[in-house]
Amino acid sequence: MNKYKILVVEDDTSVKNLMATTLKSHDYQYLIARNGAEALLEASSHNPDIMLLDLGLPDMDGIEIIKNIRSWSNMPIIVVSARNEDTDKIEALDAGADDYLTKPFSVEELLARIRTTQRRMEIMMVDSEQTSSKFTNGDLVIDYAAGCVYLRGEELHLTPIEYKLLCLLSKNVGKVLTHTYITEHIWGSSWENDVASLRVFMATLRKKIEISKESPQYIQTHIGVGYRMLKVE
Repeated sequence: MNKYKILVVEDDTSVKNLMATTLKSHDYQYLIARNGAEALLEASSHNPDIMLLDLGLPDMDGIEIIKNIRSWSNMPIIVVSARNEDTDKIEALDAGADDYLTKPFSVEELLARIRTTQRRMEIMMVDSEQTSSKFTNGDLVIDYAAGCVYLRGEELHLTPIEYKLLCLLSKNVGKVLTHTYITEHIWGSSWENDVASLRVFMATLRKKIEISKESPQYIQTHIGVGYRMLKVE
């Protein structure tokens, strides 16, 4: 049995059964909640490792659940919703969701999102257990204590903003960070000019760490939403 316990919050019977069958067949432990009230009760009572959350629940909006959970827990939340507008994704991610999967989805993609979240959790656990101040992802190494970045053994010369961006992404591996989230952490605000500046700095940072512009290895763009640092196997 997989050590991870997943809370499925879904009121659509067919989708709920599909998720339950998928998780069971891959040896995950799972819990089911059919509405927001049940979701909050199960989350607080059983302390699941990951939540799969539908936004359109009968008793409350999923955004409310995300905000409630975030007031007392850092449990990863993967939104699985039929809402496919960028504004919906941004609202959920800004509220504290870790990932967003749009319905209809494939079983393979659902499992891939769960595995990505697991890897990020494991990285965070290792980081919290170790006193090392270095981050390693493939050929990329960040020495937080020294304020230096190395790629394939060679030190990179980054501007202060580029370094702050890279550190922010590295501390959230696998998680989509919205434009708002990034600009507020880098500049302390989120105006239109800040987002425009972010795109410029992200472009210059990528030129320094990516081998191919067409096939980025480290930083993935989510058009209209934000950026995610990929975990390099």
